[in-house]
Amino acid sequence: MTNLSEILSFNILLPLFLSMTFGIFVGAIPGLTATMAVALIIPITYYMRPLAGLAMVLGVSFTAIFAGDIPATFLRIPGTPASGAATLDGFELSKKGKGALALTLDLLCSAFGGLIGVILLILIAPPLANLALKFTHFEYFWLGVFGLSMAAVLSKGNTIKGLTSAILGLLISTIGIDVTTGYPRFTFGVIELMDGVSFIPAMIGLFGLSEVLKRVGFGLQALKVPAIRETTKLRFIEALREVWKNKFTVLRSSLIGTFIGALPGAGADIAAWVAYGAEKNISGDAQIGKGSTKGVIAPTSANNAAIGGTWIPALVFGVPGDSITAIVLGAMLMYGLRPGPMIFTESRQLVNQLFIIAIVIQFLLIPVGWIGIKAFSLFLKLQTSIVMTAVVVFSVIGSYALRNSFFDIYVMIAFGIIGYALEKLGIPLPPMILGLILGRMIEDNLRIGLIKTKGNFLPFITRPISLTILVLTILVLIGPQLFSTIFKRKSS
Repeated sequence: MTNLSEILSFNILLPLFLSMTFGIFVGAIPGLTATMAVALIIPITYYMRPLAGLAMVLGVSFTAIFAGDIPATFLRIPGTPASGAATLDGFELSKKGKGALALTLDLLCSAFGGLIGVILLILIAPPLANLALKFTHFEYFWLGVFGLSMAAVLSKGNTIKGLTSAILGLLISTIGIDVTTGYPRFTFGVIELMDGVSFIPAMIGLFGLSEVLKRVGFGLQALKVPAIRETTKLRFIEALREVWKNKFTVLRSSLIGTFIGALPGAGADIAAWVAYGAEKNISGDAQIGKGSTKGVIAPTSANNAAIGGTWIPALVFGVPGDSITAIVLGAMLMYGLRPGPMIFTESRQLVNQLFIIAIVIQFLLIPVGWIGIKAFSLFLKLQTSIVMTAVVVFSVIGSYALRNSFFDIYVMIAFGIIGYALEKLGIPLPPMILGLILGRMIEDNLRIGLIKTKGNFLPFITRPISLTILVLTILVLIGPQLFSTIFKRKSS
């Protein structure tokens, strides 16, 4: 039996609350990712009991993912990679004076999505993890292509420019060491490019610095942070009504997030983009991308649900679902725990306690997140020139902090200029981000798969899971047009 009094004791709840507060702080600063937050807190857990230490890790990861949406909403700078999709509708709502509503939706849907992800983790961990382990290079190739197909969804009405943006992202993703030959490509002798273009500085530049440049270009009159004073009051009643109205979006996005999270290496950032694209495709809401609440609800429900998903292969088979659970697996081994099928028999009580703590975190997330939003809103009440200067400073610090590299600052500046130029040309940025995220995944799995089959592409389309993902990709690309044509014929 699980001892609830032990879980709800001061010795567990205090470090849990402190770790969640720390997660809010780290997640809200661009460049300081949830992975970094977990890595920073692990040394502290060395001196704690396993339950308290793992509770802190869980608390940090959930809150940091949510906190990344705060600067994404008000400054168009994702605090974490998983908040990339939140920059779209959240920022547009903020410009309309509805930033508080957007962040309240973020907060509630993060809690609901996380709760659904944890419940699914408890109920269907073994079968879902079994499916995830059946993914080979063939399936991961198509998963990457499926994710990239969301570029078409995100660019409806402007397909050519969206395709241009996605191709640019794919081309940039080829920079670095060739996975099959070990030969450097497009590095031009720059050692820092051997590992490729770092994604986080690129994203900070594309979404953050480019926005500052755009506002400076518009002149001092237009240089203002949207909805600064309106952030002081969060609209919980209005947000709850909106969540209930879009309850199927929350459920659908949480299911997508949990499933994507359970695929090793996919993570919350891909889950958020896939859920966002799926919602835009399924709902047919033309306002998504222009300031729709559905565009806020879908990605934020998915990215927190994905955290629960990442624990499925980690606990059941000892295979990390993302970089966070990779660190967690090391911590569990440090505690003398053995992740894998036997953990449910050897450490059943601890696993049950972790499940309960994960549920408790979703309820604690709302007050802790509220404190984080309030703290951030105080920063936004400063003079606009100070805020914009701080955005640039945080962008520089966030880019440098990732690898303690000045080169990453140059990458951030370069992508800030690229983002500014692309937006001047009317080319959307989200497809480029997808290309950057998924390009290496698509290429590596394609080339390794072809090496395995000695150049035979047939296994890529004959394996059941691969074929299923291929069909889903085709439906995403041509389904809306096909259904629209059929409907028009029937109506005429």
